[in-house]
Amino acid sequence: MNVTRLFIHGLESSSQGTKSVFFKERYPDMIVEDFRGSLEERMKKLNRILLDKKALVLVGSSFGGLMAAIYTCNNEDKVKKLILLAPALNLDEFKPYLNNRIDIPVFIYHGRNDDVVPVASVQKIARKVFTNITYNIVDDDHPLRETFKSFDWDELLT
Repeated sequence: MNVTRLFIHGLESSSQGTKSVFFKERYPDMIVEDFRGSLEERMKKLNRILLDKKALVLVGSSFGGLMAAIYTCNNEDKVKKLILLAPALNLDEFKPYLNNRIDIPVFIYHGRNDDVVPVASVQKIARKVFTNITYNIVDDDHPLRETFKSFDWDELLT
């Protein structure tokens, strides 16, 4: 089965951001798009991109992590693996999904010095919703500048 890999950048980033460029250079088959506007507009675009795709490996950073998590809650059967980088699961937009139980493999990387998305509250939410989770708290900040490139992306994206 062909795996479709997609990266969703954060709120103020783009397909030209550090993580986007890293993925485009290292994994040329990975879908890396620009998402703009409200969460609703961004989710419409995401749903359109993934409409006919299956066996998804989604990577979402910050607000993109929120988007990837929402997409997975609504389409668990299409998602093979979810990788979240400092996901903004603490935002009100995720509250409707707090009673979901998602059993696919979920890997979260979160900087212990994150001053944008609080580790403790996000970890509590993630452990409630995702039943097959590996939560990694790393010595880093919100953008994961120091550790991002050191993650085993070849393994994570399989």
